[in-house]
Amino acid sequence: SLNHGLIQANLIFAIKLSYKDKYSVVSELSLDLSGWESVPDVCILPKMTLDPRQDVATVKEPPLCAIEIISPSQSVNELITKAEKYFQYGVKSCWIVIPALQNVYVFSSPDDYEMYKVSETLSDPALEIELDLEEVFS
Repeated sequence: SLNHGLIQANLIFAIKLSYKDKYSVVSELSLDLSGWESVPDVCILPKMTLDPRQDVATVKEPPLCAIEIISPSQSVNELITKAEKYFQYGVKSCWIVIPALQNVYVFSSPDDYEMYKVSETLSDPALEIELDLEEVFS
């Protein structure tokens, strides 16, 4: 959807702008984590150098963070279940973005999360990331 795409672009821009020396940010990356396949909306990876001659269609290593943005056809329960799976395969944090409420849930484990509103600064202690959510939802 339009809102989904705008928020996804804003997240990528905000993370890249502030953390380009520390992380690489990838959209719609195909993951195959020990046979479980998923395509998070955004992945945060350790900093890497682009090699245009060597591409990888499916990544087998977990990202540091998987970000899922709920779309009109998804349920919150579906994304919570995905977050649990990401943690099973070694992801350090998972964000669930709910555009209609302008909220982001930052999970540090399947059972531990913080919720951030549009007027707040998101904090992900696992990755030492802070983002102004007004920029993300603008």
